[in-house]
Amino acid sequence: MKIVLLLMLLSPSAYGVGCPTGQAKDEAALVAIEHNWLRAVQQYDSAALACILADEFEEADFDGSLINRSTMLAGATKPQKGHDELEDLHAHIYGEVAYVRGIGVHVENGGPAGKTRFTDIFVYRDGRWQCVAGHESRFPKP
Repeated sequence: MKIVLLLMLLSPSAYGVGCPTGQAKDEAALVAIEHNWLRAVQQYDSAALACILADEFEEADFDGSLINRSTMLAGATKPQKGHDELEDLHAHIYGEVAYVRGIGVHVENGGPAGKTRFTDIFVYRDGRWQCVAGHESRFPKP
């Protein structure tokens, strides 16, 4: 038992080794994190995404299902049709807690194929912003 605990404490993931620290506690930093999140997904970079998502992360998806951190990380390695773009990002900070609201536009064949409104909730700890929860809602199709 003590060996397992020691190995867990020495594990790089226990402390987020390799993840950025000393992030600014301002709106621009949170908007940049949203762009880094999108880039990590587009580049199938689950390590970069793991730095953004807190261990307890959960997202309420369009269909009402909950997606946890491990499912989100696994999905980040799967190729997708088209690409996504971010619009209308607004960050709001309340001490150690913040949220970012924006619009995600999925683009296929050179045109928009769907839009979602999202809200991501962050907590500032260990010198960085970590997303603890998110919610997505689809816009009606035109």
